[in-house]
This record gives sequence, C-alpha cells and structure tokens, in this order.
Amino acid sequence: MNKTGLKMCAMLLPLALTACSDKSGGGDAKVIEKPEIKIENGMLTPEVLEAFGRVAEATPSPDGTRIIFTLTYEDIEENKGNSEVYIMDADGKNMQRLTKTASSESNLQWIEEGKKIAFLRHDDKSDATQIFTMNADGSQQKRISDVKNGIECFKISPDGKHVVYASAIDDYNKNDSTLFKDLPKTTGRVIDDLGYKHWDEWVTKIPHPFVAELDGELKNAKDIMAGEPFECPVRPFGGAESFAWSPDGKQLVYVSRKLKGMDYVFSTDSNLYLYDLASGKTEQLTKEGFPGYDTDPAFSPDGKQLAWLSMPTAKYESDKKRLMVMDMQSRQTRDLTENWDYWPEQIAWAKNGASIWFTGYYQGTAPVFTIDVKTCAIDTIATGQCDYAGVVPVADNAAIALRHSMREPNEIYLVAKDQNKALTEVNKELLGQLKLGEVNKVIVPTTDGGQMTCWEILPPDFDPNKKYPAILYCQGGPQQAVSQFWSYRWNFMIMAAHGYVVIAPNRHGVPGFGTAWNRQISGDYGGQNMQDYFAATDYIKSRPYVDADHVGAIGASYGGFSVYWLAGHNNGRYAALVAHAGIFNVEAQYLETEEMWFADFDLGGPYWDKENATAQRTYANSPHRFVNEWQAPMLITVGELDYRILASQGMQAFNAAKMHGLEAEMLVFPDENHWVLKPQNAILWQRTFFRFLDKYLKVQK
Repeated sequence: MNKTGLKMCAMLLPLALTACSDKSGGGDAKVIEKPEIKIENGMLTPEVLEAFGRVAEATPSPDGTRIIFTLTYEDIEENKGNSEVYIMDADGKNMQRLTKTASSESNLQWIEEGKKIAFLRHDDKSDATQIFTMNADGSQQKRISDVKNGIECFKISPDGKHVVYASAIDDYNKNDSTLFKDLPKTTGRVIDDLGYKHWDEWVTKIPHPFVAELDGELKNAKDIMAGEPFECPVRPFGGAESFAWSPDGKQLVYVSRKLKGMDYVFSTDSNLYLYDLASGKTEQLTKEGFPGYDTDPAFSPDGKQLAWLSMPTAKYESDKKRLMVMDMQSRQTRDLTENWDYWPEQIAWAKNGASIWFTGYYQGTAPVFTIDVKTCAIDTIATGQCDYAGVVPVADNAAIALRHSMREPNEIYLVAKDQNKALTEVNKELLGQLKLGEVNKVIVPTTDGGQMTCWEILPPDFDPNKKYPAILYCQGGPQQAVSQFWSYRWNFMIMAAHGYVVIAPNRHGVPGFGTAWNRQISGDYGGQNMQDYFAATDYIKSRPYVDADHVGAIGASYGGFSVYWLAGHNNGRYAALVAHAGIFNVEAQYLETEEMWFADFDLGGPYWDKENATAQRTYANSPHRFVNEWQAPMLITVGELDYRILASQGMQAFNAAKMHGLEAEMLVFPDENHWVLKPQNAILWQRTFFRFLDKYLKVQK
C-alpha cells in the first residue's frame, strides 16, 4: 500500500527543441505537442498544471558525452499524454528531439557503444508494444521485436548479444473448461484462491522474463521461468529495474516473488535469482535471512559483487531498506547501511566500483549520497530544499539526476561534491509567468516530546496582515515521506494560488526521520500520528495570518483514512474535509484489499482475533465507528478501478455523511484506479476540489 503514495512527482523538461521528420508509429493519430496556454494574473490553474512538460528517464551515453531523456506533454482535448525522446550534450547544450510520433516512447537504453538507442513504443502493425532502435541522431527507426503479447520492459546485455524482456503470458490458473462448455457469452469467473485481482485489473495474465538473442532483431526467445506460475517483474509496479546483467553478459539476475494464491497475498518475500545463459540453470541468491522485499539488483562494474535493496521484516512493505552487497564468488553478504538509521531509495554503482550512489529521504528532503563499499562511510553529495531522483553516475565523482521541489517539476541536473548545475530548463518560461507560493520549513513539537518537521506553504503575494484560510495536508502511504515532491494533483502551489495557507507535516510513520519514527504507525492507526495532525493544525491555527475558523483537512489513501478519523475526533478544528480513496471501515478493508500482507501487518492482524490487543485497538479506532461525531462538510472522491482501497469505502462514507445530515458531495470516476490519471478527469477533480473548499473555507463577502 505504501506504493499508493508512489512518487506523485512525475519528472519534467525544456523546449525550444528541433523536431525531426520521422512520423513512424501511432498511425494517423494526433501527435501531442507542447500546449499553448494563457496565464492570467500569474494564476496556477488546473489547466496550467496540465501544461507542464514532464521529464523522465535521464540516461547518459556510455562515454558520458550525451544524455537522452523523455519529455511528456498532455493534451486536454485528446485526454491523454505522449512522451518523446530528446538528446542533448552532457552540458545541456544542443538539445534535439529524436522522435515525433503519436505513440509514447519509454525504457530508453544506449546500445552499440552509444551509436544507437533502443526503446519501447506501441506498434500499430502488431497492435502491441515492441522494442525499437534508432541511430543516435533519430534516423533509421526500426522495430526489432515481434512479440505477440507485447513487451512491458526490457534490458539489453552489456555485450549487446542478448536482451531480457517481460511479456504477459496466460495465468496458469485456468478455469475448468467443462463448466464453460456451450457458454461463449458468459462473463463469469470461477475463483478458488486469493490473488484474483491486483491494483486495477483482474489477474488473467502474468508477466514472465524472456531471454532472446539480439542480432539486428530478437531471435530464439526463451521463457526462463517456463512452467512457473509466478510473475516477473513483480506486479503492479515492477519494471526493468528487476533485471541486472553481469558485465560479461553471461548471467542475469532477476526479481520474482515465487508465490501464488493465499501465500502471494500475505507475503512480501520477493527474491533474487541468478540465471546462467550457457547452462540454463537458475540459482536463488537470497534465502535465509531475507524474508521481505529484495529488489533493484545491480552488478559492480567488474562483476565480482552484486548490490541490491533488502527489507528484513516479513509482510512489512515499508521496512528499512538495507543496502546489501554479495560477493559473487563466496556468496557472502554485507549490509552496508547497518549503522545508518536511514535508507536508500535507489542505487547505482560508481564507474570505478569503489562506491555506490543513491538517493534517500532525510529530514524532509531527498539528497544524493554515496557510500564507500569497503568502509561504509556515507558522504552527502547534493542537498537543499528539493528532492533528487534517478541518479546515474557519469564519472567517479559526478552523476546526473532529476531534481524537483514543491515549487517546480523535474529538471535534469549534474551533481558532484562541489557542483550542482541545471542541464535543462524545460518549464522555465511557464514558471516565470506564474506567481508561486513560498515554502518554509517549520518544526512543531509533538505530544510525545518529539520534534516534527512540517512544510508551510504560503499564498503568492503573501501579506502577513491579512487572514487566510488554511489546509492541513494528510499524507498517504501511510509510510510515504512528505518531502519536496511535485504532484500533478496534490500540488501545494495550486493550493497556495487559490489563496490557502497549507501545512504539510511529516507525522510519525513517514521515512526520513529514522526507523523508530517510521515504524511507529504500524498497529497504531488512530494513535500518535493523529495527535501529530492535531499539533500541526493547532500550530497553523495559531498563526496571526490564518483564519482559525476556516481550516480544512485533506488527504488520499491513508490520508483519506486520516480525514475520516479526524472527522470524528477533531473538536471543531475543521470547517471542511476532503478524502480521496480513503479507508473508512477498517474491518472491511482487512478483507477487501488485494495485497493482504499490508493489512495483516499494519493493522495488526484479523479483526476476529479477539486475543490480539494490537489488532483490536486498530479496529476500535476505525473511522466508521465515530460517524456520530462528524460535523464538518465533506467531499469524497473515488475511482471504481481501485482494488487497493475499494470505491465502496468512499461510498459508505458518503452515505454515512448524508444519513447523518451533513452537507456532502462525492465525485466518482468509473475509469480511474487509486490515482486520477486522465487529463480531463484530473481537471474535473481539481475544479471540484476547489469549488468545495472555497464554499466552506472562504468568507463570503
């Protein structure tokens, strides 16, 4: 469930780009370009928010002289977005556009020593996503795969001779054909085990890893997990980071959670497997002592060591991530971060193999770090009031990374110990026309004697002599950091632009403040973290520029749970509440969600276990038990494709509010999951959000 907070901050980039003449891919469909947008009075509106360019996949060439990346723009009328491939010199100069198609390009990789680029694109002829290649100048774009069910992600071996790719196969758990005889129009599914749906889809297919020879095109593809009813990469968010080639291209490490049914939905035990191309044999690398998630494998440049991220606790998907290194000859392992109370979010070996680069949440931001593989000494390379992501070393002492903050979306940066340079400014022109709010770091004492880092966001043209309505932001996850993220929905700049002061606390239960602070929330829903929200609320209400009678609370996922819980316990603190995809009935959530390990661990166990004090405390604090205390108007939004927290949770809350006599509204999206992704749906969500808050939090003159 922590993945629901999953990087709401999509990455972004600049313009003034040279379009190439290639029009392959996407047929006659419209090619989405940079939108024309009119800014009025510097106001950040939902339409303007959709107009930002979104930068991702910054990938340096093997010699470090060039960088390729994707740049995505959305088209409100077409109700979709489209990403294209761009290239620039390593210093950010000579930026050019390499593709111009109606089909998004992704999964960028340099091949043939930087002479060519491989990527994914939907292919009209096969009606599936396939691997394409092109020269580094964008010419000679060519499809090199023809996989029936398409390709989800891929990684080419360092020697260029093989490629591993993920493609969906039919789930091995098939229905009894005798039941369906003579019933060609039936839509029924017979279910006899758990794990029948995940995230936003019914599980009828699972991804498998295939290894193929690469000689101008893919040949002799082999399913290296043939006959195994397990998935690789792990659903729903696993991708090419699940694969790691040895430098000589003779071995492949992949990530899989080899479990099914009841075992699958109650376990986070993914493992690393080593596949040898010559023998066809597979070895499980992570066994005893690795009961949780093991992910993100990466070979050292000399192939003698393997690094990866590992969680030590079963079922606890938000556990500390250990940076592990295995000696590939002896199979002995070391935890490089054993004595560090924080953890990496991604890893990449330095060119010389002496250190590993990573980002990680630290005191409310996400800096860039390196760790010495021998001494385990950690050095901070780049920090500030911002977040870094996607770090890729280009030299022993330098890397490129994506950087964003609450005030601006992603740009590509060069980071080094004594240098931090922007290489792109995709959204500079747009940002320069907007009036943005200031972001201040404040420390608020908690009731248990702690010190809580909060972000206070002020409206543009802030006047300390005026009175502003305010909003408490409740984070999801629940173990998701309130760092310097940029979001296209829960965007603090658009809230500030609408005249609101925002307080965003890093309450107990979020990473970046040590393992004890992060772990506190599990088994304590409705406990200390809710007292933290009250502390943050009381702090912001005490500011002389805040209208204390017009403060609201908003949040999604666990943030939605928080809003429902606060609704029944707030003693009149809030004048309006907004909950998206939140847990209302915790007992129902235990049985409804698809990743049941989360509910079992974080809620403390099943509600029928009357001897389990932790579980009974959790269920006694379920928001649905306190509807009689609800007083404030409430807006509830849900997506009907959300299988993480079912839309019925929000519908129950809406029904309860109306039956309790409260003013309430509900916005339902039949075609959205846990997130609201389609451009027109996103704009409708923002319009509904601000119409509701303005109605109840702004004093009518």
